[in-house]
Amino acid sequence: MSRERLARPERLQGLTVGLLDISKPRGDVFLDRLDERLTERGITVKRYMKPTVAKPAPIPLRQQIISEVDVIIEGLAD
Repeated sequence: MSRERLARPERLQGLTVGLLDISKPRGDVFLDRLDERLTERGITVKRYMKPTVAKPAPIPLRQQIISEVDVIIEGLAD
């Protein structure tokens, strides 16, 4: 099943940004820095973490993210 992507917002000001750590090594380092940069700009940030990189995020986590943020950024690293 495929879905159309939503249009990217023109700006992040006034939105809540979610940062999703997919549990890859050092992904938290990237997301920590991104969190700092966004927070410095007055943007509200919420953090989430998948229990394992090997599987999709559990449905309850996905539902929580959808209900709490306007946009989401996944952190990939190694």
